[in-house]
Amino acid sequence: MPVDKRVWKEACALRDAGYRVSVICPKGKSIHREAYELLEGIEIYRHRGWEASSILGYFLEYTLALSAEFILTLKVFARTRFRILQACNPPDTIFLIALFLKLFGVRFIFDHHDLSPELFEAKFGERTFLHGIVRLLERCSFQVADVCIATNESFKEVAISRGGKIPENVFVVRNCPDLASFCRPQLQRTNRFGRSFLVTYVGFMGKQDGLDILLQSIDHIVNHEKRQDTHFLLIGGGTVLPELKAMIADRQLGDFVTLTGQVPHEEVAAYLASSDIGVAPDPKNAMNDKSTMIKIFEYMAFGLPVVLFDLKEGRRIAGPAALYAVPNDPVDFAAQVTRLLASNELREQLGQSGRRQIHESLNWEVEKESLIRAYATALQPQAVQ
Repeated sequence: MPVDKRVWKEACALRDAGYRVSVICPKGKSIHREAYELLEGIEIYRHRGWEASSILGYFLEYTLALSAEFILTLKVFARTRFRILQACNPPDTIFLIALFLKLFGVRFIFDHHDLSPELFEAKFGERTFLHGIVRLLERCSFQVADVCIATNESFKEVAISRGGKIPENVFVVRNCPDLASFCRPQLQRTNRFGRSFLVTYVGFMGKQDGLDILLQSIDHIVNHEKRQDTHFLLIGGGTVLPELKAMIADRQLGDFVTLTGQVPHEEVAAYLASSDIGVAPDPKNAMNDKSTMIKIFEYMAFGLPVVLFDLKEGRRIAGPAALYAVPNDPVDFAAQVTRLLASNELREQLGQSGRRQIHESLNWEVEKESLIRAYATALQPQAVQ
């Protein structure tokens, strides 16, 4: 915090609704490393953490994080006597803290960000005994929760069918742009890395995010179609960056691909304002098919046409603002990108459609009302699981 824009928007919306808000989160790598900070009226308590990439690493990371979070929770509770604990997953372990706090009348809201069992499969493959543990932790989170927040309709269906929640206690709060603070810089056509077109990816770079597929598509465009007029900008940090750098070198794509690493939001906005197309190469699997990718909202807010694989939630959100590739096919993904590059009219048509959806319905002013209703429901004595 405040790098996690979804949680920051939630915290600000609750503050504006009259709540006193405290946040517990990991420290940043290079910024936001203070153990305590009062930022715009929101108290932020931070603990040490790191990014794991193996099963053992995740076990150690989550165990240490849960211990630190429990200690900080007790510290915050002693100071504020808060009435609601909201937990954002993964991991699905904070229900253990909520169980303890229920002894003092604290209500628990499970803010369901990721499908942990499907995420486990996407990262580690076949189902194992540990996969069963992950499913158990998810179900415990649902069962302990008085109210659940879902990021989309698919997640709401999971909360009801897999988590046993009643529909009245599950609230969809999408991670849409906040138009009140949204700033779209003027187009900066000079920042195109010496090419006529700029295609941009924004987001975390993990094994499950499809960056290897994207690079295969770029390889097809540059080395097979011999297209020399397009630069590809990959914005974000993550665990697969070393692999991506090696792949770029191996395929001789260094002149056409730039990896920025994690950059400030203002810089991301400037890059998006200079871009022609936004890409979301998340492969079709049990997790991604039900997930809403934040980057798609960002592309649409900037009026960029989007290329993504044909995923259930991706199509539900982007609709006519995107072209959809055959799932997990890098050549067809490349074909959709080149189709957009070839038509200024099509790019403009899709971009305007996306921007219109953001301004009419897919924005934070609409979504935050659902968040406030979730909190009001959690505080009702008759709230049931």
